Amino acid sequence: MSEIPDYESSHEGYDSRVKIICLGDSAVGKSKLVERFVMNGYQPQQLSTYALTLFKHEYQLNGKKIAIDFWDTAGQERFQSMHTSYYHQAHCCILVFDVTRKVTYKNLPTWYKELRQHRPEIPCLCAANKIDANMAITKTSFNFPKKHGMPFYFVSASDGTNVVKMFRHAIQAAVEYRTSGSDITDLIMEELERMELEETEQTSP
Repeated sequence: MSEIPDYESSHEGYDSRVKIICLGDSAVGKSKLVERFVMNGYQPQQLSTYALTLFKHEYQLNGKKIAIDFWDTAGQERFQSMHTSYYHQAHCCILVFDVTRKVTYKNLPTWYKELRQHRPEIPCLCAANKIDANMAITKTSFNFPKKHGMPFYFVSASDGTNVVKMFRHAIQAAVEYRTSGSDITDLIMEELERMELEETEQTSP
């Protein structure tokens, strides 16, 4: 089982290391979008304790070598809530819905609310996936991303439409956020984890 990286201190030979998470209902194509982007030699790692899959990717940005970890939910989203570790130290989020299932769009506010409870300041993009099934949908205006000022992309994990463009935007946003300093929620999470560890040690026989 792979250990969860510490994104605030671990660079491992890179100029920077960022964590990008994808949120949305089950089967909207989050995993397929990541696979489409990193399919050339990607090596997913199972984080079984947290029911997560970690996709590692290397990217050159403005002459700097960036390590990106894309976190996949591995089915947790079926319970309409994610483990707190999923959000911890994330630098950017991509909210995904399936244009062939309206309910997945209607559920975006729920996911966004949970995201902001854990990560109130990180940049967030919105993706309308599976447009290859209905290209006419690209003429539709979606109010949710507009309301929250999110960059919005019509994408297709199947044929690759806008996938690279969207992920490049997400990486740029993540790196900019990463270099701007830690979110206060990181400090709170670290303090809570330290307190829980101390309590465990005190109660251990």
